[in-house]
Amino acid sequence: MSEQKSDFGLMLNEEMYGKLYQQSINEPTIFWAEQAERFITWYQSWHTVSDSDFNQGKVNWFNGAKLNACYNCVDRHLPQYANRIAILWEGDNSQRRQAITYQMLYERVCRFANSLKSLGVAKGDSVCLYMPMIPDAVVAMLACARIGAVHTVVFGGFSPHALAERLQNAKCKVVITADEGVRAHKAIPLKKNVDEALTRVKVRKVIVIKNTGHSVPMQQQRDVWYHTLVRNQEFNCEPEAMDAEDPLFILYTSGSTGKPKGLVHTTGGYLLYAAITFRYVFDYKEQDIYWCTADIGWITGHSYGVYGPLANHATMVMYEGVITSPPNIAWEIIDRYNVSVFYTAPTAIRALMAFGDEPLNSTKRNSLRLLGTVGEPINPEAWQWYHDKVGFGRCWIVDTWWQTETGGIMIVPFAGIGKPKPGAACKPFFGIKPRVVDAQGNDVLPQQTGFLTITQSWPGQARTIYGNHERFLKGYFGQYGGLYFTGDGAYQDSNGDYWITGRVDDVINVAGHRLGTAEIESALVKHQAVAEAAVIGVPHPVKGESVYAFVSLVAGKQWSPKLIPELQQMVTDSIGKLAMPEQIEYVNKLPKTRSGKIMRRLLRNVVTGEFDKIGDISTLAEPEVLDQLKAAHAKGKIQQGGSK
Repeated sequence: MSEQKSDFGLMLNEEMYGKLYQQSINEPTIFWAEQAERFITWYQSWHTVSDSDFNQGKVNWFNGAKLNACYNCVDRHLPQYANRIAILWEGDNSQRRQAITYQMLYERVCRFANSLKSLGVAKGDSVCLYMPMIPDAVVAMLACARIGAVHTVVFGGFSPHALAERLQNAKCKVVITADEGVRAHKAIPLKKNVDEALTRVKVRKVIVIKNTGHSVPMQQQRDVWYHTLVRNQEFNCEPEAMDAEDPLFILYTSGSTGKPKGLVHTTGGYLLYAAITFRYVFDYKEQDIYWCTADIGWITGHSYGVYGPLANHATMVMYEGVITSPPNIAWEIIDRYNVSVFYTAPTAIRALMAFGDEPLNSTKRNSLRLLGTVGEPINPEAWQWYHDKVGFGRCWIVDTWWQTETGGIMIVPFAGIGKPKPGAACKPFFGIKPRVVDAQGNDVLPQQTGFLTITQSWPGQARTIYGNHERFLKGYFGQYGGLYFTGDGAYQDSNGDYWITGRVDDVINVAGHRLGTAEIESALVKHQAVAEAAVIGVPHPVKGESVYAFVSLVAGKQWSPKLIPELQQMVTDSIGKLAMPEQIEYVNKLPKTRSGKIMRRLLRNVVTGEFDKIGDISTLAEPEVLDQLKAAHAKGKIQQGGSK
């Protein structure tokens, strides 16, 4: 068995970055083989490092190798770090707290893994987690990985309908949930939502974890309390030897069609990429206390709230609540646990910034040395406040760009390399070779915005969309032959640093969460009065973007402001509150191409008043529709509603 050889005292500098980056691009096989030996413990080595081919949409790493992700995150640390704290957890009310060592984590994971096995869960089975931010959520993920089950974590804010969709698509046999979750002092009825979801789809078992202690109905034969199930389980469970390309998890993300897509990440390549990016991007040191505020229902929570930190035997903070409620809770937690590396979203930073400096003044934050952002480009004003006020002007900010599809961070301002550029993604990670192209696939000049693509494979990227490989090939490799298409716009400045301009497909980024316009539109047209709907993202001072909807009505139906809360509730019920349109406008007709496609960019130009950016409308079927929209906008006569 190969052992981890990572040097945690090593800090990147400009010369070292340049040397490693060039090797990773020019000799990727040698580079990734060395890193795989350095960061991962393998049961069996590989036959080939990679035979990926973007022309075929083929992604493949470490063929023939065997490992176990849970073993790499827990077991191998025990000889040296058994008593090291793995998780510092705090409940929403700050009164419930846990400090879990790696030895304790090992025992809890083994008992959970044995519990799953006692219910008949085996290698290759899909298990759904619909959980609050409690340590049992991490334990459950690792328990699945230990026995070779494929976990699919569904964010606890999703509705029963959205949960049912994912359960059905992933063919889940078991659901792991809790009686309730708690966020911002509000109870989230998780078990109730699971029960409602299971009126649409069936599973074999539901494991319920007691979190708040609130009484919930239990269905005989199907539902089981975890504390009862685990009572007689052994404290040891042999980890399953997994092929490097065996699935580790399925994670759903929104796309430009109505159905969420289940991206499949595999064991070897994903774990290596999560481990190495965590180590170098956050300049991880042995004494660090690390806090990623992302929920485990998102890829950030997977890569940098579970697998990346634990693979590096880090000590991490986990918080059940919302870091903006109350306004000083994040700063108090940083002081309480001496957090040195803090990773959160620009949305949270803008929300905290809106409270002013008073919540900051009651805390010291002297332990901080590195700050991170994730989910969307950060605006310069928020960057400056984060840098000057939160970090006292002495903490480097790593503003990371990556996606659910990429598995880990792709472009980042490495700590101490170059000069800080507020809002810039900056330099590619090792093995990542970006290319900014125009619509025809030709390279664009510096300072010109184009489409961001990646030219060669990296270990952490998703391998397929579960059950729909054709959609995977078309969406990511069908646009530009031989290139991976990110769906984001970007440009390079005169120094070669990358800047991300945002999504170019029909996906809205709300508070760092990707929402497909088609999915929201599908929810709106379920209303008996709505004939068509079009959804766009518009700038929002805190969230980055907010959901803005246009609806036209069925013939004979009359518009009324009373429809607005009904439509908002339909979206909330179908997807979740995070997708609810903040504004809804009634229009007679929507602008469409001659082939019938809604031209959402025109709607966005009208709402933002950027008429000078409307551009080519030669494909617009009825130009008068745009004129009507512009006139209504100018006169303020578009009938709208919702909170502004």
